[in-house]
Amino acid sequence: MGEWQVERCRGSAREFHAREIAAVRDPTVWVFEPESSALALGSTQPSDDVDVGLATELGIEVIRRHSGGGAVLLEPAGCVWIDVVLPSTDRRWTDDVSVAPLWLGQVWAGAIGRTGRRDVSVHQGPMRSDPRSAVVCFAGLGPGEVLVGGKSVGISQRRTRTAARFQTVALLEWDWSAQQRLLAPGLHRVGAGDDEPSVTPLEGLTIDELVEAFLEELRRT
Repeated sequence: MGEWQVERCRGSAREFHAREIAAVRDPTVWVFEPESSALALGSTQPSDDVDVGLATELGIEVIRRHSGGGAVLLEPAGCVWIDVVLPSTDRRWTDDVSVAPLWLGQVWAGAIGRTGRRDVSVHQGPMRSDPRSAVVCFAGLGPGEVLVGGKSVGISQRRTRTAARFQTVALLEWDWSAQQRLLAPGLHRVGAGDDEPSVTPLEGLTIDELVEAFLEELRRT
């Protein structure tokens, strides 16, 4: 795909999060399909934010990612998970972490627009957070993240001197009640109420449809 190296893989969310970026020399896209459900905690999020007993009962593996933010529930049929690794020598690289994801947000916005969705926008301001966003990733809104009314695509980043790994998740499904139950200890810890975050899943789209739209839009960057 031009300058981009694209790898599609299926497996454990834990193993995928543990992938190293040190050996990546070219702009690279990892399209990942998790084999089973997982709840990915942010790098510094307390592990006791989760009702582990309920997660075990529901067959949801609790893992920790290397990027910051709150937890993301990864359901095999409920999201599109695409990571982009950008070497520091790439023309799109910037040292400003608040600007770094903006170009990728534009790619996602263009991809969603290709599917016929309207009113797609990219958040270009500072991080917007409330008590819930320390526990639930999609309750906050960061630079480069994409809205179709509510938040539809989340972006986090992990950076080294030589590369940045942008982890992106586009929601096809959203179950706030499930997240409330799984993360009840954390939501109680931060004193969050029952108000649902402004989230808009991209219902009606298939994983393949959205992946192809993303890759097609990426070719234009």
